[in-house]
Amino acid sequence: MASGCKIGPCIHNSDLASLGAEYLQVLNSEAYYLHLDVTDGHFVSNITFGHPVVESLQKQLGPDPSFDMRMMVSRPEQWATDNPGALTKDIQENGMKAGLAIKPGTTIDMALVMTVKHGLVGQKLMKDMMPKVHWLRTQFPSLDTEVDGGVGPDTIHKCAEAEANTAVSGSAVMKSEDSRSVINLLGNVCSEAAQKCFLDR
Repeated sequence: MASGCKIGPCIHNSDLASLGAEYLQVLNSEAYYLHLDVTDGHFVSNITFGHPVVESLQKQLGPDPSFDMRMMVSRPEQWATDNPGALTKDIQENGMKAGLAIKPGTTIDMALVMTVKHGLVGQKLMKDMMPKVHWLRTQFPSLDTEVDGGVGPDTIHKCAEAEANTAVSGSAVMKSEDSRSVINLLGNVCSEAAQKCFLDR
């Protein structure tokens, strides 16, 4: 079973003119990875930034921590061999939204459950997604199960109870005056819930 709890700040709603500076700030806040949403205005209606921005960020920030790049684009295959990070595409299969690695030769090690509607920021966590999170964790315990959308101090408990062990958090981390405390809180809640589930089994 995947162990630990990983928290990844998301810059979807950050000031695009200062992405590097904002990420440098959270790099010192015990973030496990950095989450980037790439949208093209086709797969979803809005546009965030493209692959040149991602590549520039990686050059500026270096290899640690890793990038978790979610591609909400119509043709992800055209970028799969040219860009760093974990390349994912949102798919619909049996009513479940998930992120699947598509880069050739990439081992799938994470399942993503979107907990808000795609492409918009500031939404509330969709609690009806929690059974899907729990199902993934029980059916595929070797995979990390990531929740993305509406995750913060007020909602992390729901995610933790569903046994999510990886969480993307945007506003709660990026707009906090103390991102380290927020990241620690989110991680601790998930870790404590995982330990409780282990003891209860």
